[in-house]
Amino acid sequence: MSKRSFMAQLSAALECGEGDDELRTLTEQTYARLRADIIEGHLQPGSKLRIDHLRGQYGVSAGTLREALTRLVSDALVTAEGQRGFRVSPIALEDLEDLTRLRVHIETHALRLAIRHGDMAWRKALEASFEAMSEFEQPLTMARRRQWEVLNARFHDALLAGHESPWTRRVLRLLTRHGERYRCFAMQLPGMTRDVHLEHKGIFELAMAGEDARAALALEAHICATPYSLIRALRDGSIVLPGSVDERSVVA
Repeated sequence: MSKRSFMAQLSAALECGEGDDELRTLTEQTYARLRADIIEGHLQPGSKLRIDHLRGQYGVSAGTLREALTRLVSDALVTAEGQRGFRVSPIALEDLEDLTRLRVHIETHALRLAIRHGDMAWRKALEASFEAMSEFEQPLTMARRRQWEVLNARFHDALLAGHESPWTRRVLRLLTRHGERYRCFAMQLPGMTRDVHLEHKGIFELAMAGEDARAALALEAHICATPYSLIRALRDGSIVLPGSVDERSVVA
């Protein structure tokens, strides 16, 4: 299977697929279920995704499964193996570090522009998204993670909405979707004491105060908290990533 361009992957990640409304809805539901099972580790990194087996598990046709799996390829959560089918993408600290560097570079710059150009409508929308998210992260638990992830994405999107840049926000959504599986794993670290609400509150208050430089620094620290927690836990031997062969890579 030939490699698709980065722009093609981004565009595919934002599309719902072809066909009538009922088929799109069923594909969307299957995509969401598969995606959740990958992020939460029910489908292990590197594991083979056999269509015949998945048909029985998810109760849909082979065609619907292939449509959903193709979307997950665009999210970088599944890899296509030519005529051999699909496999859950492996996870690796190098991958997480690369995602983190790119997200920091893009998102902190976008935040500074949003704060400089944001109007009263932006401020009101940001305040509303912060209040909605706050209800789910005081405290943040695994039982509330799925609902929180939606509200967390909306908050970060609202932060950047003061300066319209559609491609910036599309790229960041793709990075954030892929990084979610690492966040899910980090939330289960033993002795995890990170106060995510306090981090969000600091970013929110600095943004509302118009302090773009300090807000960008607070956002950078917030984005980097997950990879730093995983790296520390890996190096002190308190955790092992699923299927890992050493502290730097994870394979099937």
